[in-house]
Amino acid sequence: MTTTPFNVLFLCTGNSARSILAEATLNHLAGPGGRLRAYSAGSFPKGEPNPLALALLKDEGISTAGARSKSWDEFSAPGAPPIHLVVTVCDQAAGEQCPYYPGRPLKAHWGVPDPHTPQEFEKAYATLRRRVERLAGLPLQSLDRAELQSQVNDIGEM
Repeated sequence: MTTTPFNVLFLCTGNSARSILAEATLNHLAGPGGRLRAYSAGSFPKGEPNPLALALLKDEGISTAGARSKSWDEFSAPGAPPIHLVVTVCDQAAGEQCPYYPGRPLKAHWGVPDPHTPQEFEKAYATLRRRVERLAGLPLQSLDRAELQSQVNDIGEM
């Protein structure tokens, strides 16, 4: 998989917390112009990011500029960025029929419990951060499709 940047779409039903945390964290770690680029969306977006998610990201020094709750349909529309990996971060989204994304993106499930309290947000963030760090460390250029699929599946088990 040598496409640059490697675009990752994090999906959650409401696109207000877990997927927002994963998107912002991966973009932070990858940096501007990095080899990875993250996006997030939801099947039934809530309309705005959860304030606890935004506060946690701010406390971690991660930018939330441009963070918004959006529909996954945006990424199957003409002109959308090509998606190389779709990661569901909630069980409900994992069970839903996703829209068609051109290019046969890889798919993985990294389930994280829905956070409601500040402590639950911290726990969800810590789990997602570990997983995103591992994804960011993968040698994408040297892995074939099957190897990469295996690696991203394994990440969801940690």
